[in-house]
Amino acid sequence: DKYKLYFLNTKEYNNENDNSNVIYLNYNNYKFLFMGDAGVEKEKDILEKYNLNDIDFLKIGHHGSNTSSSELFINSINPKYSLISVGKNNRYGHPKDSVLDILKNSKIYRTDLDGSIEIKLNKSGYKIKTYPP
Repeated sequence: DKYKLYFLNTKEYNNENDNSNVIYLNYNNYKFLFMGDAGVEKEKDILEKYNLNDIDFLKIGHHGSNTSSSELFINSINPKYSLISVGKNNRYGHPKDSVLDILKNSKIYRTDLDGSIEIKLNKSGYKIKTYPP
């Protein structure tokens, strides 16, 4: 198995969410991007600093808040699958409909609807399994 793990550093931000670690993992040529709570300012800086495209698995930033997942960012990285970690009936109304619309070309998995999400990789491909809440 071959893998590379990178912490995508940009700069120090005034917004605590933008100081989240953003992690890129390439595992046997499958590309994962974990956005933490990063918002649109950090997304813009990441696009300027790193060459990211055709992400296989994207863990959406900030639970699908409208402060993350800009159209520019999502169109640039073109995720095949988008995973949203969000509580059912949360008081913030996450994920936002505007974010779901931006993700329309990606297969979306949500923890509030799908439960736990498991991605298993092997030499012949991958399998996504959900465990309903």
